[in-house]
Amino acid sequence: MKTDAPFDPSPSRPGDPPERPSVQFREATALVAASPCGEWDLVLGQGPVIAAAVHDGHAMRASLQQYLHIDTPSRRRDEDPLTGLFTTVGDVRLRARRSRFEVDLNRPRDKALSGDPADTWGIRFWKEELPDDEIQRSLAIHDRFYAMLAELLDALLQRHGTLLLLDLHSYNHRRDGADGPHAPAEANPDIDLGATTLDRARWGHVVDTFAGEMRDAPVAGGAPDVRENVRYPGGGHFPEWVHHRYGDRICTLSIEYKKTFMDEWTGQADIARLYDLHAGLERAVRAVRGEFGR
Repeated sequence: MKTDAPFDPSPSRPGDPPERPSVQFREATALVAASPCGEWDLVLGQGPVIAAAVHDGHAMRASLQQYLHIDTPSRRRDEDPLTGLFTTVGDVRLRARRSRFEVDLNRPRDKALSGDPADTWGIRFWKEELPDDEIQRSLAIHDRFYAMLAELLDALLQRHGTLLLLDLHSYNHRRDGADGPHAPAEANPDIDLGATTLDRARWGHVVDTFAGEMRDAPVAGGAPDVRENVRYPGGGHFPEWVHHRYGDRICTLSIEYKKTFMDEWTGQADIARLYDLHAGLERAVRAVRGEFGR
């Protein structure tokens, strides 16, 4: 409903002088999605911060499930559950609905649906070689995603000039089993900031500020171990594609959370840690937000 003036809830009596109304909202031209999509969720807000969780999805089409060699809990363990919750720090929020094993949006097109265990940590995910028509269906999702992403980032850059893109992930640190030892902390920080593609001369101060703010935000009563480019020094296709297309107009941080916020074998979440990690991410975004936009 559109009105000529903002609604004023204050009481008034006949003969009282008119008060200047309090303006809480205003109309503005907004970027909106032309149609809903079953392959990802996209929330479009006003601002230069984008938060994406491209591995959070678990859905998989029925025609592909018949070829799975692993059970559902095992598949879920190597997805990035709950990372979609962190996207709420963004003005624009993007979460993939499809499992990374139906289509991996953080890998190049020719690896987006792989049957080679070498691409899946030595784990055999598929019973047999996948039919070509199934592979092509997954590659079509990959194509649609990057076509959408190009249109989205073009539009956001036209509005804001520069952008902060948060590429949100998580990683396992108990590969030796539910009762096995945790991976050594020296090579497995609580939070790994992947800054493999950004221009250090342009955005280095943003990375340093971001990391410092995350370290200063307590997690379970202690300071989290936050380091840079430890787990995946080679980066991923998603940030590489963004950098190749847009250069230093977009500062991309790939954030890898060690799965201390959940039991990676049972899937049970630690809600208190999730809240702490989310608060730290909010704090870091708030500290650097002023560096982006026009």
